[in-house]
Amino acid sequence: MKKILIKSIKGYQKGISPMFPPTCRYYPTCSSYTIEAIERHGSLKGTVMGTARILRCHPFVRGGYDPVPTKFTLKRNQKKNNRD
Repeated sequence: MKKILIKSIKGYQKGISPMFPPTCRYYPTCSSYTIEAIERHGSLKGTVMGTARILRCHPFVRGGYDPVPTKFTLKRNQKKNNRD
C-alpha cells in the first residue's frame, strides 16, 4: 500500500504539479511532506498527516519550515526553525 501511495504522489509531482505555478507556503512541499510521513509513519497515519497538512495550507497561514515530526501528530511542528 505504501508503494502505491508514494508512486501516485510522485506521479502527481511529475505530471500535474508542473502545470501550475508554485504556490507552496511550507517547506517541504505538502506532497514531499506526505511521502516522508508515509515512509516514516505508515500508510494510514502518513496519509492522515499529509491531509492535515494540506488542510492547514491556506492564504491566512504564515507557512515556513514544517518538517515531518518523529511522533505522529496532526499539529504543525512547533520547532522554531522557520525559513523566513
